[in-house]
Amino acid sequence: MKNLKTVALAVTLGLFALPAFAESFVRGIVEEITTDPQRLTIAHDAIPNLEMEAMTMVFRVADPAILDGLTVGQTIEFEADRINGRLTVTTVRDPS
Repeated sequence: MKNLKTVALAVTLGLFALPAFAESFVRGIVEEITTDPQRLTIAHDAIPNLEMEAMTMVFRVADPAILDGLTVGQTIEFEADRINGRLTVTTVRDPS
């Protein structure tokens, strides 16, 4: 019986932890692409992990290859984080 309670508690706690593992991709529209230095200007939805409201702003990119294939006006989904204190796009994907 004790094992059953332990399993039930673990499952319950696991269910409450699911939002922490939810996808952190945010939808945005590429407004400008700068190759030197590598930056993206994105009009984006709110970014919860950065506690940022929807707005248009400039981000550094973690890897210059992120810019490959992007075009101004393109809708993207992306992840961003603070890296060395700077807002940085870490991943980009096509929302389709």
